[in-house]
Amino acid sequence: MVVGQAYEPGWIGSNDTYIAPTSTNLACTRDATWTASVGSNENLPIDCVNWYEAYAFCIWDGGFLPSETEAEYAAAGGSQQREYPWGSTDPGTANQYAIYGCYYPNGSGCTLTFANIAPVGTATLGVGLWGQLDLAGNIVEWTLDAYGPYLDPCVDCADLYNLSGQQACGGSNFQASASQLLPTASGSFEPVGRGVEGIGFRCARTP
Repeated sequence: MVVGQAYEPGWIGSNDTYIAPTSTNLACTRDATWTASVGSNENLPIDCVNWYEAYAFCIWDGGFLPSETEAEYAAAGGSQQREYPWGSTDPGTANQYAIYGCYYPNGSGCTLTFANIAPVGTATLGVGLWGQLDLAGNIVEWTLDAYGPYLDPCVDCADLYNLSGQQACGGSNFQASASQLLPTASGSFEPVGRGVEGIGFRCARTP
């Protein structure tokens, strides 16, 4: 963060190097949800998108890639500080609150392919305070800022200067622990210039 500078500086021209959402890029592994032709994956969340592509798409779509703090705020229900995005109910294993732990589609374990990734909105009881679904589980989501400690005090800030490892949050179906569904759960993923299996994104908008 730079004091006196807005945390969202907009697109930086040098980032163009990393923007190439081609068939090759978006089909990065065996669990890539994107396909070159319309098929059965159209309702699945997209993964194998690198951080720069996620950032650019959100700008193009009239929104923005949320910071780690903004994502956590939404998942915790703001001042309600919920244990999970939907409240304090245990997520269980029936895929009602979150898609995690390899319980989807039938509890038979992970094949580590897109067969274990559920269509968007499948876990209907996992709705957040403001109506968002899938704030926890299914696939991990990129956030705006880098992995690392914030400055103290930190008000409306984000670390944009350490792109070797960006924050991602939300947990995924391939993670077995419910602790990965907590609003505070996040991790560092790299390299940001390459699409990563099981990592997608969501865009945010100003109310």
